[in-house]
Amino acid sequence: MNNIFKKIKSFFLYEIFIGLFLTLKYIFKEKVTINYPYEKGPLSPRFRGEHALRRYPNGEERCIACKLCESICPAQAITIEAEARDDGSRRTTRYDIDMTKCIYCGLCEESCPVDAIVEGPNFEFATQTREELIYNKEKLLSNGDRWEQEIALNLKANAKYR
Repeated sequence: MNNIFKKIKSFFLYEIFIGLFLTLKYIFKEKVTINYPYEKGPLSPRFRGEHALRRYPNGEERCIACKLCESICPAQAITIEAEARDDGSRRTTRYDIDMTKCIYCGLCEESCPVDAIVEGPNFEFATQTREELIYNKEKLLSNGDRWEQEIALNLKANAKYR
């Protein structure tokens, strides 16, 4: 009996009609795909993208050269050099991140006592050469200036989980 039923289904092209019905069912519904370069999907506030160094509202760098991020980095991608200022505080003279080594674990961000180093919302930072993926202090500060509003909103949204 089961063999006869299979032959009838095959003769009347049952599977093709089921597929056509499914196509007709979804052809008039709203599309779920996005046109990527022009439309972007939502990102979680916890998304870890391109690194950035933040500044205080008065324009001073947040980094106090405690080197916690350098010591906790499992990939050893961060290099920091610091010196004392005239007022006794320490500031970085060199802050480099080798993005080819970085594993985007977020430990540098978690270890920072002043939220100086963060992983921002930018995920579109492809380059032509590897040398462009070695970020120096100026590049990190410019990323922080560019993404400060989004970074501040993400840190505020994520504060209850820290």
